[in-house]
Amino acid sequence: MNLIKRNESQMLGFPRMLFDDIFGRELFNWENTNFSSTRTTLPSVNIKENVDSYEVEVAAPGMDKNDFNVTLDGNLLTISSVKQQNEITEESNFTRREFSYQSFQRSFELPKDVVDDEHITARYENGLLLLTVPKKEEAKQKPPRMIEIS
Repeated sequence: MNLIKRNESQMLGFPRMLFDDIFGRELFNWENTNFSSTRTTLPSVNIKENVDSYEVEVAAPGMDKNDFNVTLDGNLLTISSVKQQNEITEESNFTRREFSYQSFQRSFELPKDVVDDEHITARYENGLLLLTVPKKEEAKQKPPRMIEIS
């Protein structure tokens, strides 16, 4: 009898990290609603749900609020930027240059009949673009109530 030791970091001959990277992303987004025109990394996004709203946080340090476009088309919320890196002049004597500002677009489908699209707000502070997407009153979870027995 042969004992086969299973390597958790390998799956069908693929490194697990590569497998997670391929299948953990929005690979099957056939409409291509999330892209970076320069094939660079998209900004990271956190989405939190609380009782009254959804909160979207986009990590975009070094940008200005005027660099962003936020649009709502039906229930598709799109965040984009067309900021380009400043040109390097001869006076620029970099020994290392890692800052990179590239165009990007991220789109998120909002739940139908749940969000109050007339009251979405956005602000930019401390390198984060923060959007608040309020829920409609009828979509908010109601607190438990006591039902009297007659």
